[in-house]
Amino acid sequence: MAKLQGFEFWRKTLKEARFVVAPMVDQSELAWRLLSRRHGAQLCYTPMLHAQVFVRDANYRRDNLYNEVCEEDRPLITQFCANDPEVFLQAALLAQDYCDAIDLNLGCPQMIAKRGHYGVFLQDEWGLLERMVSLANEKLSVPVTCKIRVFSEVEKTVRYAQMLEKAGCQLLTVHGRTKDQKGAMTGIASWEHIKAVRKAVNIPVFANGNIQHLSDVERCIQETGVQGVMSAEGNLHNPALFEGRSPPVWEMAEEYLEVVKQYPPCSLSYIRAHLFKLWHHTLQIHQDLREDLAKVKNLEGLADVSTQLKQRCQEEISDGKDGEEKEGGLPFPHWICQPYVRPVPKPPVTNGTCQESKVRSTGCQKRALEDSERAADGLSKNKQKKRSRNPTKNFCPELKPKYLKCEQCGNPKGNKCVFNLCRGCCKKKAFKEVADCPSHGLRFKTKAEKLKAEAEQLKDSGQTEGSVMEPDRNNQTPQAVPASCMTLKEQAQA
Repeated sequence: MAKLQGFEFWRKTLKEARFVVAPMVDQSELAWRLLSRRHGAQLCYTPMLHAQVFVRDANYRRDNLYNEVCEEDRPLITQFCANDPEVFLQAALLAQDYCDAIDLNLGCPQMIAKRGHYGVFLQDEWGLLERMVSLANEKLSVPVTCKIRVFSEVEKTVRYAQMLEKAGCQLLTVHGRTKDQKGAMTGIASWEHIKAVRKAVNIPVFANGNIQHLSDVERCIQETGVQGVMSAEGNLHNPALFEGRSPPVWEMAEEYLEVVKQYPPCSLSYIRAHLFKLWHHTLQIHQDLREDLAKVKNLEGLADVSTQLKQRCQEEISDGKDGEEKEGGLPFPHWICQPYVRPVPKPPVTNGTCQESKVRSTGCQKRALEDSERAADGLSKNKQKKRSRNPTKNFCPELKPKYLKCEQCGNPKGNKCVFNLCRGCCKKKAFKEVADCPSHGLRFKTKAEKLKAEAEQLKDSGQTEGSVMEPDRNNQTPQAVPASCMTLKEQAQA
C-alpha cells in the first residue's frame, strides 16, 4: 500500500488534527502526551531525539521511543534533529514502525543546536536540507514532515517552505519567529509569515506561536488559514488549553501523577519540571515548598509537595481570598491553570569583563540565553549569585573558550582527550584499541596489563604447586621434582 501524502495524510492518518502538542525536549514524554490527549489534544510529537545517538545507542532508543508504545498515544509523530542525510534516514528507519510520521527539526534556536549544527542553524543550507528530506521521503514507509522558523523576509520564508515541499515534505509546521527571536529577544510570532506560507504551498500547515488560550487557537486558524495549531508553553502551564478550560492546578497535577504511575518509566526530572510549570504562580507565594519540590528524590515526595500546595490553596479559598485582587496582575487566582507571561527584562548589568551594551526594546519576554553572537551583558539572577560568590569568574561569552567538536559525531570533545573525541566515541575507540584516556577516566590498557601480570604470577606459582624439594646427588642442593614423577614410596619418604 502506497503511503499517504499531503492532505490525504492529514485527513486519514492524522484524522484532521487541529490541536497539536509541540515536541518539547524532556517535556513531551508519554505521560504528558496522554494527559494532553485526555484534555483535547488531537496530535502529539515525541521530544526531539538526536538522530546519531538514536542510531548508535539501543538504550536511548528503548528509553525514548520503544518503551513508550501505547495504543492511546496515536497519532504520533517522532521528531529528530540531524545534519546528515544518511544518519537521519537510519534513525527514521528504526523509528518508523512506532509512529505515524517522522519530523525533521529545523526550528531549535538553542546554543546546543548551534554547537551540534542542527535545528534552525541549518536553515541557510538548502542543498543539504533538500537531500535529507528527499532521501527520507524516498526510503521511508511513513511521511516526512518539517518544523521550521521563519526568515525576516516573507518572500524568503515562502521560497524556503516551497523548497521543502518540493523535496518531499508532507506537512509543515511554521514557528512564526526568526532564529534570533529567543531568550530576551523572543517577542511576538508573526502570523503574517505563516499566512503567506499557507497560501504558497499545497501541503497542510500547522502554526506555532502566540497560543495561550483556546480563543488564540481559533483566531490563528481564522487569520492564517492553517490546518492546525501547535502549543508548547501554553500547554505546559495548562494541559486543558485545547478544552477551553482553566481548571485548578491540583486537578491537573494529580491526574498527571496518576498517569506517571500507570505508564512508567518516566524520569524524575521530567515530573519535577512539569510540576514546577503547573504550580509556577503558586510557588512564587509559597517559596518554602518551592525549595522542597526541588530537593525531593522520589515520586512520592513530589506528590506530597503537590498535596501540600493543594491544601494551602484550599485554605486560602476557605478564608475567602479567592475573590480578592489577583497576585501580580494575574487574570485568575494563582491556583488556576493559566499562562505565564515573562516580564520585560531589566536593564543589563555590567559583569566587569565586557563593555555594557544596549538590549533592544522589543516585546521581549524571556530571559537571555548565552549566545556568542550576542554582545548582551545582562546576567541572570542565578549568574549574579555565582558572581557574588566568585567575583573573578568570567561571564563574557567572547572570552570563554570555544567548544571543539568530536572528530566522529560533532558533539563537544574532551579538552584533554588523547583521541580528540567526546566521551562516548572515546570509550568505544579506547575499548577497541585497548588504550587509556586519563581525561575521560578510561583505563582499558592499564587494566589489561594488570590482568596479564596477575595471570603470569599465577602461572609462575602454579609451576611449584604440588612439587617437593629433593637434594642434588652431586652438590647436595635441593631441586624441585614434580610429585607426579615420584613413586609412592619416594613421596612417602619425602
